Amino acid sequence: MSTVLLALGLVMIVEGLAYALAPSLVERMLEMLRSLPESAVRQVGWLVVVSGAILVWIAVNTGAG
Repeated sequence: MSTVLLALGLVMIVEGLAYALAPSLVERMLEMLRSLPESAVRQVGWLVVVSGAILVWIAVNTGAG
């Protein structure tokens, strides 16, 4: 459970930094996302999920978890 909380905290830090340091960039990225077809956004979402799972797997198998 502590690993899940650690991961959630790290995600919140990274997300928060994006909004705190570059809010106009985040807004431009959201506008760009609105212009993409839903299928493209869904594909990017799945790519991020799979990439994250691979990173977690690597971290666990190298002793980080």
